[in-house]
Amino acid sequence: MSSGNDCRPQTFTKPALSEKEAAELVDRVFGLKVSWLRPLPSYDDQNFHVRVSGSSKGAECADEYVLKITNSEDSREPDLIRVQTQAMMFLSAEGFPSATPYLTKDGSIMSLESGDTGNKKHMVRLLTYLPGTPVAKIATNAQILYEIGKLAASLDKVLAEKFHHPSVKSLHRGQFIWNLANVPLLEQYIDALGQNKYRAVVEQVIEQFKGKVIPKLSSFRACINHGDLNDHNILVDSSSASLENPQYRVSGILDFSDMSYGYYVFEVAIAIMYMMIESSDPLGVGGHVLAGFESVVPLTAEERGALFLLVSGRFAQSLVIAAHTALLYPENKEYLMITAKSGWKHLMTMFEMGQEAVEKKWFETAQAYTHRAPA
Repeated sequence: MSSGNDCRPQTFTKPALSEKEAAELVDRVFGLKVSWLRPLPSYDDQNFHVRVSGSSKGAECADEYVLKITNSEDSREPDLIRVQTQAMMFLSAEGFPSATPYLTKDGSIMSLESGDTGNKKHMVRLLTYLPGTPVAKIATNAQILYEIGKLAASLDKVLAEKFHHPSVKSLHRGQFIWNLANVPLLEQYIDALGQNKYRAVVEQVIEQFKGKVIPKLSSFRACINHGDLNDHNILVDSSSASLENPQYRVSGILDFSDMSYGYYVFEVAIAIMYMMIESSDPLGVGGHVLAGFESVVPLTAEERGALFLLVSGRFAQSLVIAAHTALLYPENKEYLMITAKSGWKHLMTMFEMGQEAVEKKWFETAQAYTHRAPA
């Protein structure tokens, strides 16, 4: 349910390069000598944290990178990977803490390379390494939740207003399972839940989503979504020495592989859901994230009215797809289901409280910010 556990219900070949092969790849494709590397967690791609020693391209070389080797299925969509990478470069130029690619020896932002198995091909990129601590590893407070909401809105707004690229149409991913508009597609994977109270709630989410959200999509304001601002994809560092009340700033935005055309309200719903996962006060999270988001992009009444079901829909997506993929790959079940326990608890609590009570809590918290600065 976070980046380490979300996975696409598709047939793919995950790359399986050894550390030696990865180091040779960095040398051959990018012309950099590796001093050390270590694997980074990823489900369907293969990532390495790489430190290099000097560069044939001169002094502009950074010390540390992430070598990203994309799975064979996604590597068949070069336009999509290209536009995601260009978006990262654009955001970095706009002042967002986003990684940028180190160019290959022939000046490209990525390279299609032969894989380690059969005739599989994998897209390879070398991205700048971003320092910081994942939000999942800190005790979140109102201040950082507000900043994350503000970040989500600012990112979508600048992409919608200023990002142009010849391949941007590839972000219209009609059947992409992680686009929030596609919650009804979960019906084809729901058998993975068996017959229990959890399945009943997910079926309720899907039916309400079809009846109350889908008909209103045309009234929502469209934009490009990052689509996965979860607690592992946002890095922070502390901007204060106070241990009792630390002040955080976002130091990195990771993983643009779920980018797609969507709506502003999708991004804030996704951020709320993921910030709830490890929180000691999960139902209190939404108001702070919403306040930060609305400081940049205020939601319309119709968008606000869909927020409860959109957050619930993202919970359903993560829980159903994790269960489905655990059946396909039982050896990874423990890894896939690591956050499912808290996820189910939060979703069940939301439905037990009901939409009106949950929204009241969120909206009252957000309203309080109009009378004061964020904590």
